[in-house]
Amino acid sequence: MQAAPRLTKTATRTMSVAAAALSATLLAGCAAGDDTTARSTATPTAARPTPSMTATPSPAPTSTPAPAAAEDLGPLVPSGDPTPIASNLPAPWSIATLADGSVLVSERDDARIVEIVGDQAVPVATVEGVEAAGEGGLMGLAVLEGASGNWVYAMHTAASDNRVVRMALGGTAGAHIFGAPEPVLTGLPKASNHNGGRIAFGPDGMLYVTAGDASSGTNAQTLDSLGGKILRVTPEGAVPADNPFPGSPVYSLGHRNPQGIGWAADGTMWAAEFGQNTWDELNVITPGANYGWPVVEGIGGDPAFVDPVQQWATDDASPSGIAVVGDTVFMAGLGGERLWSIQFDGRVNEHYAGQLGRIRDVARGPGSTLYLVTNNTDGRGDPRAGDDVLYRVEVAPLG
Repeated sequence: MQAAPRLTKTATRTMSVAAAALSATLLAGCAAGDDTTARSTATPTAARPTPSMTATPSPAPTSTPAPAAAEDLGPLVPSGDPTPIASNLPAPWSIATLADGSVLVSERDDARIVEIVGDQAVPVATVEGVEAAGEGGLMGLAVLEGASGNWVYAMHTAASDNRVVRMALGGTAGAHIFGAPEPVLTGLPKASNHNGGRIAFGPDGMLYVTAGDASSGTNAQTLDSLGGKILRVTPEGAVPADNPFPGSPVYSLGHRNPQGIGWAADGTMWAAEFGQNTWDELNVITPGANYGWPVVEGIGGDPAFVDPVQQWATDDASPSGIAVVGDTVFMAGLGGERLWSIQFDGRVNEHYAGQLGRIRDVARGPGSTLYLVTNNTDGRGDPRAGDDVLYRVEVAPLG
C-alpha cells in the first residue's frame, strides 16, 4: 500500500482543522485509565479563566531549530516481540540514554536512578529532597552531554513544590557517578495528582518541562501559575529571550497533565496529555498557544484554543511518555496497557495490547530500536512475575 504524503511542519501545525476527521480512527479498549480518582472527582471551572499576566506573546522566533538526524524518515511500527532487558524495577518512571550507550531509569517512589548493566539495575544515586506521594516522586530524566560538561537532569516532587535539578555526570559506562543536585527550576505546583513530570532537551538546546495543573484546573489558564503548562528554560534555568511570554518560562498553556514530549526531524514538537473523563490527547505544540483545559477537553472546535490532532477515550490510552522517530509518534499507554504508533498522516495503530501491562515510558534506543518500561508496581497495576521490566523492541517501516 502506498504511504500517504508526509506532512510538512506548516501542515502539521494546521492539523487541528482536520482533527474531527481524524477522530474516526479512535480505537476502543477495556483497561482502566490512569489517575482515575482525579478524573472522577476534579471539577473543571465553568467560566473561561482569563490569564492574569498582562504581557502578550512576543513573535515566534524567526530561526528554525536545527533538525535532528533524519536517517530514518518514513512511517514506522514495532517489529516482533519486546525483549526483556532488566526486571524487578520498582515503580520506574523515565528512561534516559547516554552517548556511550548506557541506559538510566528513574524509580519514582524510592528516589533512585539506576544504570542498566547487563541485565541488572545498578543504583547510581538516590536523589536528595524527593518526597514521593500519590503520583509525585522522582519522575522525568534528561541528559545533556557536551563541551560545557555532562549533566543528568531530574524532575521530582519536593516538600513544597515540583522542581528540576541537575547533577554532574562522571564515570564510564557501567560505572557512572553523579554529583550533588543543583536546582534548575523550582516553584512548580505539586499535588497528589497531575504533576506532569517529563523533561527533555529540544533541538534548540533548551530544556522543556511538562507541569501538570496540580489538580486545580484554573492553574492551566493563568500565567501567574506554572501549573498546567509546558515550560522552556535554558540548561541553567534562565528564561530564554525568545520565549512567547516575555520574562516567563511558559511555552504553552491550557494543559491538564502532559507527560510526553518529543520532536520530529523538522523541529515540530509533539506532546501527549491525560484528559479527565472524556478524551486523552496528542497535540502539536506551538509557542504561546492555549490548549483549552479546563474549558475544553479533546476536540472542542473553539477558535480560542488549539485542538488536539488525535484523541482517545481515557480508558483506552492514559498516555505517558512518547518518542518521535521518523514520521511516527510512539506513545506509551498506562490505562490502555499498550503502545501506540501514530503516523504523521493520521494513521493510528496499537501494539502489545494487554501483553505487558501498563507502559509508562518509551524512548529511542540504538539503531532501529525502542526502549519500553512498564509501570505495574506503582499501586495501580497488576504486577506480574518480574515486574517492572525494561524492554527493547525493533522498529521497521510500516508495510
